[in-house]
Amino acid sequence: MASTNPKTYESTSPRKVAFLGLGVMGFPMAGHLALAGHDVTVYNRSAAKSEVWKQEFKGASAATPREAAAGCDIVFCCVGNDEDLRSVVLGEHGAFAGMKAGAVLVDHTTASADVARELAAAGKQLGLHFVDAPVSGGQGGAQNGLLTVMCGGDAKAFEAARPAALAFSRAVTLLGASGAGQLAKMVNQIAIAGLVQGLSEAIAFGQKAGLDMAQVLEVIGKGAAQSWQMDNRGKTMIEGKFDYGFAVDWMRKDLGLCLDEAKRNGARLPVTALVDQFYADVQQQGGQRWDTSSLITRLK
Repeated sequence: MASTNPKTYESTSPRKVAFLGLGVMGFPMAGHLALAGHDVTVYNRSAAKSEVWKQEFKGASAATPREAAAGCDIVFCCVGNDEDLRSVVLGEHGAFAGMKAGAVLVDHTTASADVARELAAAGKQLGLHFVDAPVSGGQGGAQNGLLTVMCGGDAKAFEAARPAALAFSRAVTLLGASGAGQLAKMVNQIAIAGLVQGLSEAIAFGQKAGLDMAQVLEVIGKGAAQSWQMDNRGKTMIEGKFDYGFAVDWMRKDLGLCLDEAKRNGARLPVTALVDQFYADVQQQGGQRWDTSSLITRLK
């Protein structure tokens, strides 16, 4: 597990936990749980990925979500979308079928608020708890154990899961009832979309004006224009490097969730809708897996 910022783990009672989904986020998140001393069983749709994880972190793996969740205090999950989430939680082989009474499922998927409420209700009928807990911080945050986690759900369930979740996080915060975590993540993505477009336009403008943009960003980055995007993506945007980071395909999925929710709650998202279409242009250029900072390529 690559890490440029070794994690110091808080002392907490070891728990028996499962982690469902070993993608670019889930693989290191599950690893931090193991390194923090928890008894971790993993499940991944591709069993080969589970084997790689086991070799690195010495945990266990299971053939189904149900088997992974059996006997666990907490089940963590990080998959692709609403349907992926339902597929690992519900049904004969889903996690809910294997969880013991009172156990907590903490879902780190960026999904809809509706599916969070649906699974919370389904879990309640079974005597289980569900916390929606999408994350911010990207692949680097997952690798370094420095994610920010936005949670929705029952306060008691949240408090039961929080100490373990701090293994891969810098902050784990309860923001309201079921669905609140997903809604907060939407706020996060709306803010990022506008920032990246603004930064793209600023850099492209400066380049057209003949400025040394590395020097310009160093100067304005000490003032009111400073942002995480400028600090972490400005240099690579100038250099035209986008083969890493948070993929355009993922951002379009997230912005789709934002726009769908806005239709329901009446919020107006004119800039978000525009930037979503700009990302569609990037996809058509072949940039489906480029970092979100690749918005600048439209302006070249």
